[in-house]
Formats: sequence, C-alpha cells, structure tokens
Amino acid sequence: MPSHPLFVTVAGNIGAGKSSLSRFLGEHFQWKPYFESVDDNPYLSDFYSDMSRWSFHLQIYFLANRFKCHKEIVESSESVIQDRSIYEDAEIFARNLYDIGKMTERDYTNYVSLFHVMMEYLKPPDLMIYLRANVDTLMKQISKRGRDFEQGIQRSYLEQLNKLYEDWIARYKLGPLLIIESDDLDFVNNPVDLNYILARVKYRLPQMLLFE
Repeated sequence: MPSHPLFVTVAGNIGAGKSSLSRFLGEHFQWKPYFESVDDNPYLSDFYSDMSRWSFHLQIYFLANRFKCHKEIVESSESVIQDRSIYEDAEIFARNLYDIGKMTERDYTNYVSLFHVMMEYLKPPDLMIYLRANVDTLMKQISKRGRDFEQGIQRSYLEQLNKLYEDWIARYKLGPLLIIESDDLDFVNNPVDLNYILARVKYRLPQMLLFE
C-alpha cells in the first residue's frame, strides 16, 4: 500500500457514472468518498430552467464547494476518492456556458480569475480517472437515474461538454491519468466490468508513488 494518503479523482460528463464508480472504489480500497453536491444545491433546478440567469451563481457555488472539499482532501490523513474535480468546473462547465452565450464575458472573466487564484493553493490529485462515454450512453444513464432537473438536458449540450472534456483531457498534465472507456461497461450491475476497472486502478497505484 502507498506510504502516504492518496487523493484520487473521478472525472466525466453528466451521467458518466462518476458517483457510482467513486462509491465502489471507496468501498473496495477503503478510501473516504467525497461526492458532488447535488441534492442540496440551491441553484441547480433554477439553472436548468434559466441558464443565462443562473449560470454565474451556479458555477460560483460549485467552485466554492469544490475548493473547500479539495483543501480538506489534501490536508486529510486519509486516502480519498473524489466525485468530479475542481478543474472540470472551469475547464468544462463554465467554459461551455460562456461559449454558448449563457454566461457573459464579464462574469466568465471574473470566474476564471478567481479559479486561477485558487489553483495556486491546491495540490493536484495523485490520480485522475476519466470516465469517457459517448452521448448515447450519457442520455440513457441520465434517463435511468431519473433526476427531474436533468430530464430537460439537450443532446447538443452534452455533445458540447464532451468536446470540452476531450480537449481538457488531451492537455491534462498535472499528474497520472487513467482513461476508462465506459460505453461497453456496466460496472454497476456487472461484477466482471467492475473488476476490470479495479484491476486497472490497482495497476496505477505503484506508479503514483513516483509523484510524491
């Protein structure tokens, strides 16, 4: 086992299965899970009803919560698995809202400036796991989990997010990266698929010691 607490993050688009995988990895490796704040988010429902009105508020809420969690994680004496990273807030979601005209240039510039100040104080994860999924997979899984506020998400919105995810992952240089092609996997219901992912994560654990 590693000689220091590990910080592992699971990244991926809406509906990719981040929360489920984080839970399974946490249980298997005895890592403390940090889940994305969804049910108690005061802006999420309003955001999906009126993105232009609530985009900046939502992203600031996510950024503040993610910064707090990230800081707690790197200061913790326990190994941790995190559901979605702070980097995705800026690289994917805020950027997309700006690109599609749902966040003003003034708000986006202010947001990015705050994000970069925060990054100066944060240690990156020991391992970034990216759950890659195509839009058909995402749409199916979003429908299956049945969150009311997500049912109106447009296919084009997920497509644009996927493009930004691929751009970000191609540039990710903060530490070890593990990409899981998840379209043909059902790690929630199929133990074989889960064991495949567990084996790949285990393979990367010794390598993470190189980044102490």
